Amino acid sequence: MISTKGRYALRIMIDLAQHGEGGNVALKDIAERQQISKKYLEIIVRDLVKGGMLEGVSGKGGGYRLCRRPEEYTVYEIIEVTEGTLAPVACLEENAKACPLAPECHTLPLWTEYYKLTHDFFSSKKLSDLL
Repeated sequence: MISTKGRYALRIMIDLAQHGEGGNVALKDIAERQQISKKYLEIIVRDLVKGGMLEGVSGKGGGYRLCRRPEEYTVYEIIEVTEGTLAPVACLEENAKACPLAPECHTLPLWTEYYKLTHDFFSSKKLSDLL
């Protein structure tokens, strides 16, 4: 399940794509437009900056802006930065240790197919598709 953190991250990114042409957007303005607490947005934006999605500038005229063009972001990477892995089971996570039960696991093909569907779906959607 995608939490509010992941859903709000998408809303923040959409807002910045819509209102950030050539400049920084103040977090208080995003909070107002999106009707989300500024405090909660600060937590999400911190993750997005750390994940290389946004740049932040302090002081007068400061705020946030996208690091790339909207068509260069996938929904998958935005969600993954804020939610963590979307792998449904630990053995499918990136850099997971090989599971000794994998050769006999009857459910692994199910989880693998589900993960592939989820990954491919969200990876096929660009931020620009949501504008």
